[in-house]
Amino acid sequence: MAVDYTVIVVYLAGMLGMGWWGMRRARSKSEFLVAGRRLGPAMYSGTMAAIVLGGASTIGGVGLGYQYGLSGAWMVFTIGLGLLALSVFFSARIARLKVYTVSEMLDLRYGGRAGVISGVVMWAYTLMLAVTSTIAYATIFDVLFDLNRTVAIVLGGAIVVAYSTLGGMWSITLTDMVQFVVKTIGVLLLLLPIAVVRAGGFSGMKAKLPTSYFDPLGIGGETIFTYVLIYTFGMLIGQDIWQRVFTARSDKVARAGGTVAGTYCLVYALAGAVIGTAAKVLYPNLTSADDAFATIVKDELPIGVRGLVLAAALAAVMSTSSGALIACATVANNDIWSRLRGAVRPGGDTHDGTGDTHDGTGETHDGTGETHDGTGETGEVRDEVRDNRLFILVMGLVVIGTAIALNDVVEALTVAYNLLVGGLLVPILGGLLWKRGTAQGALAAVIVGGLAVIGLMVGYGILANEPVYYGLLASLAAYLAVSLATRPTDEAVLAAWRERLAGGSPELASEPVPAHQ
Repeated sequence: MAVDYTVIVVYLAGMLGMGWWGMRRARSKSEFLVAGRRLGPAMYSGTMAAIVLGGASTIGGVGLGYQYGLSGAWMVFTIGLGLLALSVFFSARIARLKVYTVSEMLDLRYGGRAGVISGVVMWAYTLMLAVTSTIAYATIFDVLFDLNRTVAIVLGGAIVVAYSTLGGMWSITLTDMVQFVVKTIGVLLLLLPIAVVRAGGFSGMKAKLPTSYFDPLGIGGETIFTYVLIYTFGMLIGQDIWQRVFTARSDKVARAGGTVAGTYCLVYALAGAVIGTAAKVLYPNLTSADDAFATIVKDELPIGVRGLVLAAALAAVMSTSSGALIACATVANNDIWSRLRGAVRPGGDTHDGTGDTHDGTGETHDGTGETHDGTGETGEVRDEVRDNRLFILVMGLVVIGTAIALNDVVEALTVAYNLLVGGLLVPILGGLLWKRGTAQGALAAVIVGGLAVIGLMVGYGILANEPVYYGLLASLAAYLAVSLATRPTDEAVLAAWRERLAGGSPELASEPVPAHQ
């Protein structure tokens, strides 16, 4: 295993090195949180594919293939479909908004103050997403080094927290590009063909397995529908995904690059299912389907190659974990802490969706007590980076602690996506598609949908399908009823919204957006 260990250690050292390099690039809030909105097509496509294809897509995708055959591809396939839908229909508009968070988009669209409540829901989602990725380190490091679960979580989590805290989105972008390349080589180009050959080729696999393993719908129609509802729609509204859209150099890059990444996800989905099917032939009696990936890697791959493929699995986990971590910290700082702090500060400051606040003096405050006057960079720029870096560090420690305390990855991930889809899908898509939606309707949708999902998970169980079904319907009913019963959104708010959707610069807005409680 010495060669395999060397490969892994070099890979982890490289991640930390890129974090240090990214620290030298991240000198402003925009550079730190969204890589200066400067990513071109190649880097955007690679990093977007890296963040959506995490440990659940790699280890879990192979496990579903082991359990259900080719139809096990549906979970990751629906992730790819969601990314394609986001890229084709919404990404250009999202990129043109020039905001940092989903809640800022809601404030821009509705002209109200639903930001804190929607921010809390989004924070809970991104926190649980980061936690599930961090828990997955235990599985990988157990295979690699036979480490204690807690030590494995702390080791993996500490590396991600370190490079994310140092360089923010620049570090994460650079590491994600490396992780994308490693995953492509390790899983698609090495593990996939080797697994198929060792299982006797497709003809040998068909001869040894039931026909249901080759039925594209074998996993069940209701399961596929649930995957679409949770993962496809979840891709449309998650802060971790939107924050990557914000990094695109232009709306064309967001659309074209996201389409490439979505297509890559579809290929990755099928590859994971095929690898899992091959593992079923080779190891028909595994106690857990999720052990299929580690088992086939450990027993079937040659020295060196094994280390690279395990590095690919580690890359998948780290990319999702770092993306969720910076999203969690961004929401905590920009949507919750800064708004709560602003609420107790006299002067009635208002947000315009740029992440800054206006007090009518002609100057712009960033929450540090200093002002921007357009004359150049001052201390507040460094303070913004420092504050966001501090929030990543704090949220990283919270994620590691929560991961140590929790055991069930599937339950944590289900809670995250149920809250996201049940609470935020309707007000976000409603804001993008329906002019009549109001701030009161959006707030009602978030509260009713979120509470319904939580209550139904208590009643039906966390893993049941009913919470997200009925929670989404409750959110939709509340949104429509309250929006139609309240005064339409102020035309000035809608005019500012349309200008931003058309690519208008947020810096050109001289008047604060009216706020309707």
